[in-house]
Amino acid sequence: MRKKPKVGKVIVIGAGPAGLTAAHELLRDGSGEFEVVILEETKTVGGISRTVNYRGNRMDMGGHRFFSKVGLVNDWWRERLGKDFVKRKRLSRILFEGKFFDYPISLSMRTLKTMGFLTTVQVGVSYLRSVVKRRPEKTLEDFYVNRFGRKLYEMFFENYTENLWGRHPSEIDPEWGAQRAKGLSVGAILRDMGAKLVKKEGRKVETSLIEEFWYPKLGPGQMWEKVLEEVKEMGGEIVMEAKVVEVRREKNRVTGVGYEKDGKKVFVSGDVVISSMAMRDLVEAMNDVPKECVRIAKGLPYRDYMTVGVLFKKEALAKKLEDNWIYVHDTRVKLGRLQIYNNWSQGLVKEPKKTVWMGLEYFCDEGDELWKMRDEDFARMATSELRMTGLLKDGAEALDWHVERVKKAYPAYFDTYEEIGKLRKYLDKTENLFLVGRNGQHRYNNMDHSMCTAFEAVKNIKANVLRKDNVWAVNTEKEYHEAGGV
Repeated sequence: MRKKPKVGKVIVIGAGPAGLTAAHELLRDGSGEFEVVILEETKTVGGISRTVNYRGNRMDMGGHRFFSKVGLVNDWWRERLGKDFVKRKRLSRILFEGKFFDYPISLSMRTLKTMGFLTTVQVGVSYLRSVVKRRPEKTLEDFYVNRFGRKLYEMFFENYTENLWGRHPSEIDPEWGAQRAKGLSVGAILRDMGAKLVKKEGRKVETSLIEEFWYPKLGPGQMWEKVLEEVKEMGGEIVMEAKVVEVRREKNRVTGVGYEKDGKKVFVSGDVVISSMAMRDLVEAMNDVPKECVRIAKGLPYRDYMTVGVLFKKEALAKKLEDNWIYVHDTRVKLGRLQIYNNWSQGLVKEPKKTVWMGLEYFCDEGDELWKMRDEDFARMATSELRMTGLLKDGAEALDWHVERVKKAYPAYFDTYEEIGKLRKYLDKTENLFLVGRNGQHRYNNMDHSMCTAFEAVKNIKANVLRKDNVWAVNTEKEYHEAGGV
C-alpha cells in the first residue's frame, strides 16, 4: 500500500529523552505523515541521560533508574532494550558525620539506633512541633520543616540543599520540594512502615521507597542510542553539533529554526517545533518577544555540575559499598554525591572483578572556580575529599580518572522563577511550538516525566490540538512517578 504523503515538517530541538521520544512517536506508525529533523547541540545523544565511554569504563551522568508508575513508559523502555536490561536492588544512603542513613531518610530501628537516644528524642519532639504549628509554605525551608520537623531538616536537608543549589532553602520556591518529595514526610514514612508490618494488601507504598529497578547493561545512553537508530530507520534526520540561535516567528506561529554548525548558519523551515532546549535560550533566540518576558527568561537560573570518574583497585576502599549512590552530607567537603558504577551494572566497568569505578559529583555554576579548575587538579581534589569521608584508605591512589562537565543540568526554582507562569502563558500563544522535557519546561522532570511531556505533545500535534495544558500537567499529580536522585 502506498504511504500517505508527508503533510508536515517537525523540527525537534534537542536529542535528550524528550526530543528523541517525540521524534520516535511522530514516526513510529509508518504513515509518512511527518518529516522529522532533530537538531542537537552536542556530539552525543541522551542529554543528561547519556553514557560516556572512557577507555572501556562507562559513566552515567547522574544515575538513572528505569522505574515509572506510567505503564506506557515501562512498555516503551522494554520494547527498545528487552533483554539488555538488568534488574537491580536499590540501595542509596546518606553519609552524615561518618555514619550511614537510609535515603530517603526512614525511621527504621537501624536509623534510630544510628542517631542515638538523645537525637531520636529531639527529632520526635521537633516533628510534633511541626504538626502542631505548621508554617505557611513560602519557601523550600518551610516545606521541609512542615514535613520532617526542624531537627531532621537541619540534619539531612539544609546543608545538602544549599550545596546542590548554591542557595539556602529559605531562598528557594517550595514547588521544587513538592515535585521531588510528593507524599514523602515523617507521617508517610510511619504509615508505610505500618503497612509493611501488618502486610496489608492493596496499601500504596510511596514510590520514593521502591526497592528494585531496571537498568540498561551499558548505561542509560544505550537506550537513547537505540532510539536514535530506530528514528533514523524510520526516516528521521539528526544534525549533531547544531546550536540553535534563531527561532523565527510570524504572528503566532514559528516558521523555522536557524542553527550554527561549523561556523556557518543554516535555516530550516518547519510546520511545528518541539523544543527541549533551555527556556532561557529559547526566548533569547526568538524574535519580537516583549521586554517583560525577556527579563523573566534571562533571570531563570540553572545549576550545572561536574563529575569525575575515578578508577581504583577494589582493595583501595575502606568499606565494602553496595550502594548505587551515596549522598554526602559533610561540611568539610564540596563533594555532593558519588556513584559506584559497578553496582549499577557490571557492564559499565572494564574489569569489574579487579577494580571499582566511581563517579564523584559536584554541583557548581558554569564559569565559577570549580568549573574552571584544570581536570587534573579537580580529579586530585575529588580523590582527596573521598579520602576525607573515610570511604577510601589512606594512601590509596586512583589508577585513572576522567572529568565531565554538564551545563544546565538542573533548572532552579529561585530568582525570576516565581514569574514563570507569565512566560509560559506567552509562549503557549505560539500555536505550533511545544515545550517538553526538563529544560524545555524549566521543571525538574525525571526521565519518565520528560518522555510523558513528549507523548502528550505528539498526541496534540497529531490531533491538531493547539492547547498545551496536558503537556504542562505532567509531573503535577499528587503521586510521584519515581523519586530519589537529583
